[in-house]
Amino acid sequence: MPSVENILVENMMRKLLCFTAAVSLGATGAMAASGGHFAGSNLLPLAKVTLAQARATAIASRPGQITDQELEREGGGTGLRYSFDIKSAGKTFEVGVDARTGKVLENKGEGANPD
Repeated sequence: MPSVENILVENMMRKLLCFTAAVSLGATGAMAASGGHFAGSNLLPLAKVTLAQARATAIASRPGQITDQELEREGGGTGLRYSFDIKSAGKTFEVGVDARTGKVLENKGEGANPD
C-alpha cells in the first residue's frame, strides 16, 4: 500500500507536469501569434513597416482571418512586401503591403494556382 507521502509527491509531480505543458502550449501560441517565424523573416531588418503594422493594414483593407503571411522581394512598390492570405466570406484573398511605405499594393482573390 502506497504511503501518504508517496501519494502527495505523485500528485505534486502530476500538477507540475500539467503546469509545464500548459506553459509550453501558451508560449507556442504566443510565438505563432507574434509572427516570430514566418517565410521571409530574415528580411525583417530591411523593412521599415513592422509585421504588426502590415497585418493591421491588410486586415483594414480586407477584413477576415489571416491564414498565411510572408515577407518577400517582389516587383511593385519598393520591391519588398508583406504578403498575406486572408480568408473572407469563404474565399481566400491575397493582400500585399509594401514593407517600406505601408501602402497596399495588392488586394485580390487568389486564383486557381495561388503562390
